[in-house]
Amino acid sequence: MSGIAVGGFIFLALMVLLVVRVPIGIAMFMAGAGGYIFLNGGESAGLLNTLKNAAYARLSNYDLAVLPLFMLMGQFATHGGLSRSLFRFVSAFLGHRRGGIAMAAVGACAGFGAICGSSLATAATMGQVALPELKRHGYAGSLATGALAAGGTLGIMIPPSVPLVIYAILTQESIGKLFMAAVLPGIIAMVGYMLVIQILVAWKPHIGPAGDRTPWPQRIKALIEVLPVLLVFVVVIVGIYGGWANPTEAAAIGAAACGVLAFLTGGMRLKGLMDSALGTAQATAMIFLVLMGADMLNTALALSQMPAELATWVQGSGLPPLLVLTAILVIYIFLGCVMDSLAMILLTIPIFYPMIMGLDFWGLNPTDKSVWFGILALMVVEIGLVHPPVGMNVYIINRLAKDVPLTDTFKGVVPFLLSDFVRIVALVLFPSVSLVLVRSFG
Repeated sequence: MSGIAVGGFIFLALMVLLVVRVPIGIAMFMAGAGGYIFLNGGESAGLLNTLKNAAYARLSNYDLAVLPLFMLMGQFATHGGLSRSLFRFVSAFLGHRRGGIAMAAVGACAGFGAICGSSLATAATMGQVALPELKRHGYAGSLATGALAAGGTLGIMIPPSVPLVIYAILTQESIGKLFMAAVLPGIIAMVGYMLVIQILVAWKPHIGPAGDRTPWPQRIKALIEVLPVLLVFVVVIVGIYGGWANPTEAAAIGAAACGVLAFLTGGMRLKGLMDSALGTAQATAMIFLVLMGADMLNTALALSQMPAELATWVQGSGLPPLLVLTAILVIYIFLGCVMDSLAMILLTIPIFYPMIMGLDFWGLNPTDKSVWFGILALMVVEIGLVHPPVGMNVYIINRLAKDVPLTDTFKGVVPFLLSDFVRIVALVLFPSVSLVLVRSFG
């Protein structure tokens, strides 16, 4: 039996386990362990030897220490009320426009994503802050929830980003380069979402009424309140890419800075500190469980030679590189129906990455190609957070907006998905969109 056939059966087993609602980390582990035993002729001794070292090897990886630190930074920002400062700041400058409160929510999501790294946390936190204001100003439920669900995806698009850290570790790529490459596409995503809101309220003015104009003294006050948050983002990104701090050190500085800010602004006390520590521990444990399952699955796939055989077949097939890339992006969209962003990255990168690196795209060198594909994969993965039938961000926002039907929320995200499509096509055709900052400051 060929490696591709064996790998296909492993994936089939994984899909069956997911359909019966086995948690993704455990499902990947079970499918990988079963494939490993099959490829070793039914012997389990090799599996036990692999497991003996796998957990320690993963937990002792210094690069992965950055994950709980970024998680802690996001928890401090959530429990310290920094999200409210961000929303007040953007709303002070945009709230008087038609659709301005929804634009402010998107802008605040981008700002919160710059100190959080998690899409789900961004959607949940900003939903609690912005939904009452949107409702008070008479915004249509579909626009309010759709804008927040889509804006929540900026939590993983704007660096620091947990999926980008995982991608960097899997591909041996620079975390700093990936973070820098994500900045411009993240800003374009934010502007694109705001443009969608502008078009919608121009078409149907009643769905996004204008708010009151904020006096300039209050605008200046809101700017002063949010400056420390922006400074944390600059320190983390510049620190990593400038070379004076590695990602783990920069994340530790960012977490400490967010903790101090949260305490000084009066939003966090002992209970908030304990909640932040507990939330970080739970999220980190979940991520490491998924990592362990992915390690087991990828070990079985490597033993089957499926990734190498697929890469060789694609290179020798004569298929146009853009056709191969398009097929991969479509697969990501379908996978978004059954699994979250982190699982998709862990599951697919060991298979798709060798295929992409073996093809020529616009004459890119290997490093540029690796960074470009990482940003592309991240953007398509983020679509899975809002498109039906799963769309975790949609369910989170809809749970907060109890009076808005789920169908209205899904309808509300459709225009934002069109914006995502345009952005992905632009990045595919013009890789420099994601590489210009990397090349300029490299």
